[in-house]
Order: sequence, then C-alpha cells, then structure tokens
Amino acid sequence: MTLPVTDIAEPNTVRLIPSGRLKEPALSALVSTHGDLSDLAELESVTNDRLIAETTGMPELRREDLIFSRTYRTYINAAFAHTRPGGNRFNSEHRGAWYSAFDVETSLAEVAFHLTRELRNIGRFENKTDYTELFAGFIGPFHDLRNSTEHQDCLNPNPALGYRAGQALAAQIIAQGGNGLLYPSVRHPGGTCLVAFHPHLVQNVRQGDIWQLEWAGEPTPSIRKRRPSDKAP
Repeated sequence: MTLPVTDIAEPNTVRLIPSGRLKEPALSALVSTHGDLSDLAELESVTNDRLIAETTGMPELRREDLIFSRTYRTYINAAFAHTRPGGNRFNSEHRGAWYSAFDVETSLAEVAFHLTRELRNIGRFENKTDYTELFAGFIGPFHDLRNSTEHQDCLNPNPALGYRAGQALAAQIIAQGGNGLLYPSVRHPGGTCLVAFHPHLVQNVRQGDIWQLEWAGEPTPSIRKRRPSDKAP
C-alpha cells in the first residue's frame, strides 16, 4: 500500500453525537437510591456493548486498548464499542472508530445523511434530533486519501460499495499499526473527515454547541443551532 501519510496537529476536530447520550441516565427515573441505580446499571451491563467491551473486549478490539482514566472516556470507548450491522465506511461491525470532521458544517452534512437514510428505511420523514458537538485533538501521522488516486472506491457514495472497500483498506492500515485516515467528505463537498482507529488517539475532548435537525415530511432537514434558552423538544 502506497497511500500517502500526513502528519497533522488538529486541536479542534468536531464529532456530533445525539445530545440524549449526554443526559442523566434513563435508569435513574426507576430508582430511589444510589444502591438501586448500581444494581440496575449492573443489569444493563449485560447488554451494553461499551460495558461489555470494557470488561471482556470485543472480537477485534482488546479491553486494554480502551480508555479508563480520561474525561469523556465513556464517549470515546462507546465510539469503538457500539457498531451498526454491516459497519460503516472505515470500520466493520466488530470494531468501531472515532469519526470527526475539520468543521461543523461537514459533520452536520454527514449525520444528516445517515439519519435521513434511516428515516427513508422506515418510510417516514418526521423527526427532530439534537446533536452535541464533541471537539477533540489529534496529533501524528494519518494515511491521507485527499490527494491520492488510489483507493477512490472507498469514497463511493453508495454505502453498499464504498463501505466494503473502505473496511478492507482500514483493516490493512490497522494491521500495519496505522492511526487512521484523512479523507474528503462524501456528503459535504470540500469538507475533510478524519477517522481514528485507536481510542488513545482521541485527545482533549470538550463539549460544544447543540444543533437541532428537523425533518418535517421532506428528506432534507432544517438545521439550526440551539440557543441556551431553548426548551428541549
């Protein structure tokens, strides 16, 4: 593989996650004491992929590769432990990855595409979801697809084609000890995305603004930044 490698120092890449993941645990409404919450949390751990990975690891991710002493560690580990059937562009369903972008507009275009696809699958473009910015820093060498003529099949906009090629490339890079990939956004022309293959690479995670995406019968959502005074939907 002759894919170029670029040394980067990007302090403010942005990842968007549904803001519901940052709220007080849903289990807390079911209990009256901390002890009861601990008991229910232990029960939840039987089916929680992140907790399972932190306890025993996953088929393609060792427990010792996860983070256990860093702020926002649960969100870092969750990115690698929670996967979707069939995986994503550069990760299989057996090992997740940390996806982010160099600007929020690119991240918004990416999450809008994926949720629109899910809504199309159920045949109903009715949804309102808040996403929270998670900023993170990355330093070091990353394989770079942005100006390469190789492996362009990884960027096919059709997930059925692009994901298969991308996962094969990611497996090669991981096997060679690589950190991750820089690549042009498929959903936002001119945008740059970053995918990190190892949890320890995700540094200095901070929470940013909240963005609301709303589908009102059409496949293209309206997007707005939530103000502090806005009430939750």
